[in-house]
Amino acid sequence: VENMRVAIDAVIDAGAICEATICYSGDVLSPSEDKYTLGYYVDMAKQFEAAGAHTLAIKDMAGVARPAAVAKLVQTLKGEVSLPIHFHTHDTSGGQVAAVLAASDAGVDIIDAAMDPLSGLTSQPNLGTIVESLRGLDRDTQLPRDTLDKISHYWEGARRHYAAFEADMRAGSSDVFEHAMPGGQYTNLRQQARSLGIEHRWPDVVKRYAEVNQLFGNIVKVTPSSKVVGDMALFMVSHNLTPEDVIDPEKEVAFPDSVVSFFRGDLGQPVGGFPEKLQAKVLRGEAPLSERPGASLPPVDFGKIRKELAETFGRAAEDVSDKDIAAYVLYPKVFLDFASHRRDFGDTSLLSTPVFFYGPEVGEELSVEIDAGKRLIIRLLAVSDPDAKGRRTVFFELNGQPRNVVVQDVHAAADSTARPVATGAPGEVAAPMPGAIVTVNFKVGDEVQKGDVLLSLEAMKMETSVYADQDGKVEEVFIKAGDQVDAKDLLLKFEA
Repeated sequence: VENMRVAIDAVIDAGAICEATICYSGDVLSPSEDKYTLGYYVDMAKQFEAAGAHTLAIKDMAGVARPAAVAKLVQTLKGEVSLPIHFHTHDTSGGQVAAVLAASDAGVDIIDAAMDPLSGLTSQPNLGTIVESLRGLDRDTQLPRDTLDKISHYWEGARRHYAAFEADMRAGSSDVFEHAMPGGQYTNLRQQARSLGIEHRWPDVVKRYAEVNQLFGNIVKVTPSSKVVGDMALFMVSHNLTPEDVIDPEKEVAFPDSVVSFFRGDLGQPVGGFPEKLQAKVLRGEAPLSERPGASLPPVDFGKIRKELAETFGRAAEDVSDKDIAAYVLYPKVFLDFASHRRDFGDTSLLSTPVFFYGPEVGEELSVEIDAGKRLIIRLLAVSDPDAKGRRTVFFELNGQPRNVVVQDVHAAADSTARPVATGAPGEVAAPMPGAIVTVNFKVGDEVQKGDVLLSLEAMKMETSVYADQDGKVEEVFIKAGDQVDAKDLLLKFEA
């Protein structure tokens, strides 16, 4: 709760509604539950009420709150605090409409649901079904059927535009009660597994996810802590590591950066503390934080950041907004990628969804409103074959006038040079997974000590550092920042 006080106080001071949230973990009805008990939730709820929160949310991010459990929790909290109670869940198991109805019967004040075409699976339970289940009863929502049908018809059409991004999940899965993976993470993690070439081992990823959670001390798994567990599960499957390998002090493991950050205390102190032996192995002698991480963060110089961003993107300082600064401070890499895209291509959010994702067809005409009363009519006429440098000429009409532009086709221009593959010979350092090289910390001729960070690479937002497993002198470096590599590609080599 102390970790959230800065945000709570800021929301209240701004005159907004402050909803404090408890993440549902474990099972309050299980006789063996010794961590996330009713007492745990009641204590946290009372702290939130004392902090001035206006409403209290129960966030069942994995969709594992059974109907009887959420009913018991809502009834208990109603008797202990005076705040309105909000229940949020995901339908990964396929049965969470029952949990919502049980919460309603227990007196919950607010629930989350999804329009029919966007509901179910890792989304929220079906709103139409909940409405009809309660129609004519004491807690009738009064939502009109015809209006719900009209809105659902719109979203049914909109969803088709996103078909290429759908998760390969056809039905609810009760195995969520074993791994407790948050609904918002389930589809992302599956996509990450696909990008790492291990989607065919998805059952292994799920199993490792549950094992990692126990290795890490049965933590509350929600962004960003769920990412820590997911990164480690993917890493273990990619490298064929077992839980015994992870905890073995003699086994060298290059833990993902998110795992190192977690055990350092950058996300705060988990309930029950960290597993000390594993923490010592992950941190490699580095001292962890023992307090709220925000308490020791240096102050941010917003004026300095404004100037830096203005220089980076060639703007005047006054054109860098407070929103830009806040986004950069919170998510520097994501913001820089976004701002670079906006600089190079303009505001592409003005394009329709199908055109943005898939591009226009030859002969297709687009109408793009760039400002109030300012509309561009664009017709794609033809696209040439790529030249020797992978460039295509795109012919089009802009408001009836013929135009053309030369565009680099990144697929046609892809570097097809085969990288050397590590053979396992002494002194070779191989890529632990496919991804993009982020940093390279040594060059040819440099002396390296065992344990030094040689380089880092990223795949689907999972960043991993590669450590030297020996002392030595760098003989060859085969990569540079920005390069794409496959698993087992040779990255660098030490002198024999």
